[in-house]
Amino acid sequence: MGHDVVTFGETMVRLSPPGFRRLEQATALDVAVGGSEMNTAVATARLGLSAAFVTRLTRNPLGRMVENKVREHGVCTSHFVWTDDDRVGTYFVEFGSSPRANSVLYDRANSAMARIQPGEVHWQSALEGAKVFHTSGITPALSPSAAEATLEGVRAAAELGVKISVDLNYRKLLWSPHEAQATMSKILEQASILFTTEEDTQRVFGIEGNDFEDVARKLIDAFGLEVVAITLRENPSVWNNRWTAIACRAGDDKVYRAPVFDLEIVDRVGAGDAFGGGFLYGYLNEGIEAGVRYGVGISALKQTHPGDLCWATRDEVDRILDGEGLRIVR
Repeated sequence: MGHDVVTFGETMVRLSPPGFRRLEQATALDVAVGGSEMNTAVATARLGLSAAFVTRLTRNPLGRMVENKVREHGVCTSHFVWTDDDRVGTYFVEFGSSPRANSVLYDRANSAMARIQPGEVHWQSALEGAKVFHTSGITPALSPSAAEATLEGVRAAAELGVKISVDLNYRKLLWSPHEAQATMSKILEQASILFTTEEDTQRVFGIEGNDFEDVARKLIDAFGLEVVAITLRENPSVWNNRWTAIACRAGDDKVYRAPVFDLEIVDRVGAGDAFGGGFLYGYLNEGIEAGVRYGVGISALKQTHPGDLCWATRDEVDRILDGEGLRIVR
């Protein structure tokens, strides 16, 4: 039997100076791993789906660190592509406090995943029996060959009848809006599910609307999508945010709205990825309404955990969705 969800993308080693220090001040760095599609796979697995992650890594201690962390959460790594060449990418997260925002510095040039070539992943084996293939706009932005490998995976999923899920995830440090539009349009033509923000939609496709629902409907019409989910964040300060989401479905006039959470942020990196994992869990099991609820629930909890990855359980997500208060759990 295949996996419920198969994700494809890059994972990097993450380094962060503790205590709100600037990188220039750092005398020590906290070490973690993260990457959009890995984060999504972990969230789906934490909720109970069978998940596999596909990537390309260098066969060295850093590559093994990544594999170990993925496996720790029960995500299958048997379709990793290993190489003795290239490098594992790294990135640095510098935590700010109002009025200084958090910042990210990437060091991922010529990474193993950026140098992936079409034909290196055995897609028939990786996707056979899968329900969803998920990737994001970060992966094809890494290099022309990574874009071709992503398109290869999308086409293989379409041929096998696997539903395709995409997080737009625009990164201006990786490519221009024009480059993103050209490649992401090809990917979305095959996709069923899109996760995005209003800002990324405007930057990449120039699509704007009267409200978030209008933007979602325009995306559905433009690419023939089944579902569009948009995450919504208000950030009056760096560490106090309001978090929710909406989803719209083709041929359905209803707007599906998630609960609204007032967050005391510990680490917001990976929140959108956790939303995608939670949405896929709910959508595959119960439908769009459950999708948007589980997406926001697990991503709200993710933002209370240090690092990119979500450590929440299904029971914890259910408790906050049921409105359980902040009294100690015992």
